[in-house]
Amino acid sequence: MNTEGLSSNEMQEVDTQSEVDIPVEVPVITEAVAATPAPPQVVPSLDDSSLYIHRELSQLQFNIRVLEQALDESYPLLERLKFLLIFSSNLDEFFEIRVAGLKKQINFAREQAGADGLQPHQALARISELVHEQVNRQYAILNDVLFPALAKHNVNFIRRRFWTAKHKAWVRRYFRDEIAPIITPIGLDPTHPFPLLVNKSLNFIVELEGIDAFGRDSGLAIIPAPRLLPRIIKVPEDVGGPGDNFVFLSSMIHAHADDLFQGMKVKGCYQFRLTRNADLSVDTEDVEDLARALRGELFSRRYGDAVRLEVVDSCPAPLTNYLLKQFGLAESELYKVNGPVNLTRLFSITGLESHPELQYTPFTPVIPKLLQNSENIFSVISKQDILLLHPFESFTPVVDLLRQAAKDPHVLAIKQTLYRSGANSEIVDALVEAARNGKEVTAVIELRARFDEESNLALASRLQQAGAVVIYGVVGFKTHAKMMLILRRESGDIVRYAHLGTGNYHAGNARLYTDYSLLTADVALGEDVSKMFSQLIGMGKTLRMKKLLHAPFTLKKTLLDMIARETALAAEGKPAHIIAKFNSLTDPKIIRALYKASQTGVKIDLVVRGMCCLRPGIAGVSHNIQVRSIIGRFLEHTRVFYFLNAGEEKIYLSSADWMERNLDKRVETCFPVEGKKLILRVKKELEAYLTDNTHAWVLQADGRYLRLQPTGNQNPRSAQAGLLDKLTVPLVSAR
Repeated sequence: MNTEGLSSNEMQEVDTQSEVDIPVEVPVITEAVAATPAPPQVVPSLDDSSLYIHRELSQLQFNIRVLEQALDESYPLLERLKFLLIFSSNLDEFFEIRVAGLKKQINFAREQAGADGLQPHQALARISELVHEQVNRQYAILNDVLFPALAKHNVNFIRRRFWTAKHKAWVRRYFRDEIAPIITPIGLDPTHPFPLLVNKSLNFIVELEGIDAFGRDSGLAIIPAPRLLPRIIKVPEDVGGPGDNFVFLSSMIHAHADDLFQGMKVKGCYQFRLTRNADLSVDTEDVEDLARALRGELFSRRYGDAVRLEVVDSCPAPLTNYLLKQFGLAESELYKVNGPVNLTRLFSITGLESHPELQYTPFTPVIPKLLQNSENIFSVISKQDILLLHPFESFTPVVDLLRQAAKDPHVLAIKQTLYRSGANSEIVDALVEAARNGKEVTAVIELRARFDEESNLALASRLQQAGAVVIYGVVGFKTHAKMMLILRRESGDIVRYAHLGTGNYHAGNARLYTDYSLLTADVALGEDVSKMFSQLIGMGKTLRMKKLLHAPFTLKKTLLDMIARETALAAEGKPAHIIAKFNSLTDPKIIRALYKASQTGVKIDLVVRGMCCLRPGIAGVSHNIQVRSIIGRFLEHTRVFYFLNAGEEKIYLSSADWMERNLDKRVETCFPVEGKKLILRVKKELEAYLTDNTHAWVLQADGRYLRLQPTGNQNPRSAQAGLLDKLTVPLVSAR
């Protein structure tokens, strides 16, 4: 939710509450609503800005859909809490990157409107309105729905007003022994100016009365909460009683702020958190060593320009105004919250071992029968392609392929792209072993994978120390392709084995994200992957591929050509159908091509998890297009493109979304699914998403998403639940 990763941030509790209306029911539509409207007399130009949705507002709508899952009682309770926390984590990144980018355009007088025509200052005003509304809902859901529901299961967050004498005595000891020695309060006066605060760190502004030992009486102080302190502390059973009882660090600091300012009177202590611009700005054209430049930028990320201020809603207006002035923020950028200023630290309790019944039932991803008893994975792949759908099918075969390659005396070389993997993953362990065993190991590491830059720098260093050749991709183009190439000598010839995927080489993500993996020894694909690595590692002209489509060269053009072919078939009165599933759709050229196809009569079904700038259901323009978003247990991450193609169906899997950045500014791969059996399989899995009526949200022409629910005699259908039932083994004994 990044959405490709969750951050750990500070959180805190306050003892105030406000009433906010919570809609207990989400809007519902039935599948029967999808009737095709009659085209109007006047059809707007496909360049008309009213036909496009602003990308940041669309991204915000995705985050709102995530928040809605916290109210869905079909999920286990701690999983509902997790959705609410993912909303917080996503919102942090939204401000750090998206809002920061819009503000930067305004500050540098470089405002540019996209296809939707909305200027950055207009978008920021709408974002502020929406986020204020949704943040209020979020805290209301937490305080009035989730916390009371957790209390019924004896999971309690004990607020100060409910502390017993035993609680107070234990908190005092804990504060004295574990907190006070580490905290460093900062008094504010001419020699102690307002401190430079770290991005998203938990802080307190303290209002003081009295004169200190040096005669100072500024009346204000700041307490930064050190990151190493836990934000939630479990109360011992002999103090809190049976069950899981927790106290917030913020409550402890509130209760004992007086102890930090001896002889002074604390009139008020209020939590706040500042969000800063966290987008790295490295001018790749003027950089000789990208790794060294990034190391320097990583530190500055913590102190970028301010973009949002969160303050507890009990903080007096004079103090909030004082903070806004210090950070150069407007009142519209202030968010008063009825609870911890950073909820993401609550992730630490979502996996409570004492309450497995409040979490998803664990499962074991299956390994295809062909691979279960095979000692030599190369012999299996050499006979046929292996297609895996994670997390329902195990990621282990991908790791095993690399492990075998590391040990196999017949393997000569391994080449692999790494976007997000972690420096200490099994994949990296295997690459290190291969290098130490004398294999020629080459890793193309994308150092600029957002929020994984530091991890990737460590990964690069580890591989280099093992003797691997490390390449940082191509200047100006992020290497987002997911591919592995293994060269093995067999009967005197060199045979290529390849892995191509829609997701990252990260075993943890493979348990949480839906992604496809293709293991193949196809000669043409192997040659294409080899050419891709040659382009990335060496220098030369674009190499012609036989099967592989690749950005920024052939992928976008071919997609437009395939859309145009369906359009031409429809114009001839022939059946035409496009199905595409991906994370985001923002590219105006692709959208215009889809609009034209719809106008001609092509049936278009899109499954778009996040941003979608296309408006479906507009008479005469997009009346043949339906857009749905699936939000469920797993983060939808597969990219699948289907074209009816006059009955000779074509299906592609890809690392790329239909966004300008993917198609024009990144190195991406898109590879065909071949063979009737695999084509039928992927087609059926696509159809499962198109018939989901329990976790599907359908995009309306006005930009709203309405949730599908079964009606009449319809049976509930969930794509993810169906795949879990079909492809995995539940671990019932773990309960």
